[in-house]
Amino acid sequence: MTIIGAISLPQNPPESLRAIARAADEAGLEELWLWEDCFLNGGISAAAAALAWTDNLKVGIGIMPVPFRNVAITAMEIATLDRFSGGRALPGIGHGVQEWMGQVGNRAASPLTLLREYATALRALLRGEEVTTKGRYVNLDAVKLDWPPAQVPPLYVGSTGPKTLALGGEVGDGTILTGGTSPAGVARALGHIAAKAPHEMVVFVPAAFGPGAAERLREQQQRYGVDVPGVSGTTEEMAAGLREFVAAGATKLILQPTPDDPDPVGFVRQVAEEVRPLFD
Repeated sequence: MTIIGAISLPQNPPESLRAIARAADEAGLEELWLWEDCFLNGGISAAAAALAWTDNLKVGIGIMPVPFRNVAITAMEIATLDRFSGGRALPGIGHGVQEWMGQVGNRAASPLTLLREYATALRALLRGEEVTTKGRYVNLDAVKLDWPPAQVPPLYVGSTGPKTLALGGEVGDGTILTGGTSPAGVARALGHIAAKAPHEMVVFVPAAFGPGAAERLREQQQRYGVDVPGVSGTTEEMAAGLREFVAAGATKLILQPTPDDPDPVGFVRQVAEEVRPLFD
């Protein structure tokens, strides 16, 4: 079954998240994803709040930049989210935007090496193992979580280039593809992922409702140079466009509003109440 979710953009002020998360939960949305873009909302703190305010909603973080945090504290945070939410946290990691990583003094000379070391250690810690490793970037000495997750959560890896896609297939349970990726881009990405099934393909899909929606999406496409503008129009037209991503191999479609969307609360409700039923 295809999962249909929505994104609460970090361009929304932090104080708006409570209403967005509660609306998503009340409407029956399956997943709400948050971003940790510099220098906006904190991904873990926002996810913790959203999980605490809701009962059934799963909350994804797509993604946490690995240069930001020691892997042990990331494991502690994910385990805490997992245990208090009953397994509703969906952690995602990735390189982060290299310019931003440079701004905070943590730009890695080899992002791929860092991501491999980090993901390998993180998965072992989340399994409750004692980890000792000495790598180029990740160094741990007999580190073991006292409160590991009750059930190991899936780990998603944000990927774009072929090498990161291949690595994500090795070290992750799922891949996150950025908004503006076309259905053909999803199929190409799958070609780079040598993963044991099942492997989730999470695709952020730009979407807009209401008057002027198509124009807003086209402006966004031009501004960011993405492959496709996204989906708009009637809900049936939006669903038809989304099914192209499913046919290309996507397993989760997370609808991404434009930053100038006038009603982020209404957006998550429409995704849950109008678009999601068309995939039952």
